[in-house]
Amino acid sequence: MIRCVRLWTGADGKSHFEDGVVELARGARGNALSAKLRIDAASFHETDADPKLGWHPDAARQLVMSLSGTLRFETADGSFTLRPGDVLFTEDTGGTGHNWTMTDEAPWRRLYTVLEPDAEVPFRSERRRAGGATTMQGETR
Repeated sequence: MIRCVRLWTGADGKSHFEDGVVELARGARGNALSAKLRIDAASFHETDADPKLGWHPDAARQLVMSLSGTLRFETADGSFTLRPGDVLFTEDTGGTGHNWTMTDEAPWRRLYTVLEPDAEVPFRSERRRAGGATTMQGETR
């Protein structure tokens, strides 16, 4: 499973987040594959020091693949940590947005993939039930 955190703008105009995974299916030669993604553009970015952007929405609906660096994100819901190998699915293109800070000395290297407007994303939400059980689309884990 590939961890994925989704950011979106709620009816309250604030950014919210939910943990989940990128859905994968068995492929040839033992690989697990996602559905193909329809993207408009892709680019690599590197940030060596905390840019102190403050609260901001994202410029586009996109997937951000974190390659190095550890960050702490804040939204109206609270905070979460993004680590190398995690995917950030951003749909918070309006409202108050989110804030992030770097939590280690490693540069934040990432790949931005701007999605086509109607592109489907194989994101599956992971929600917590009372008692700590995790549900994923009706499954209890």
